Amino acid sequence: MTPAPENIEDIMEKAGVKPTANRILVLRALISSDSPRSLADLEEQLQTLDKSSIHRVLNLFSAHHIVHAMEDGRGIVKFELCPGGDTHGTPGHMHVHFYCESCHKVYCFDHLPVPPVPLPDGFDAHSVNYMLKGYCPDCRK
Repeated sequence: MTPAPENIEDIMEKAGVKPTANRILVLRALISSDSPRSLADLEEQLQTLDKSSIHRVLNLFSAHHIVHAMEDGRGIVKFELCPGGDTHGTPGHMHVHFYCESCHKVYCFDHLPVPPVPLPDGFDAHSVNYMLKGYCPDCRK
């Protein structure tokens, strides 16, 4: 569920992040998107902010579990909101993504959990990037 735009400052404050103009703009852009966004996507959308400012905001949001990063299937890192904020890294937070090899859109399937992978002793995974690749319904036509 996407938070309402009027809750943007509350989202940041709950995560321990001071709301600033740049941070509000970046979070608003992520909330309004229907799919994960890359740094270049956000730079194009937020022309009043430079690349380094957007990058700093994304790093801060990632460190405070407001967003998480994932690779989109082409090696491009994209960012999306963490569902619930405080579920970062938990099994409920990790979910399946689908990359369409034709239109290059990334789909987020929150309802499909990542299957557990038993690791050998001594290994401790803190995140999973579960990306399926293929063709979306529109491109299969």
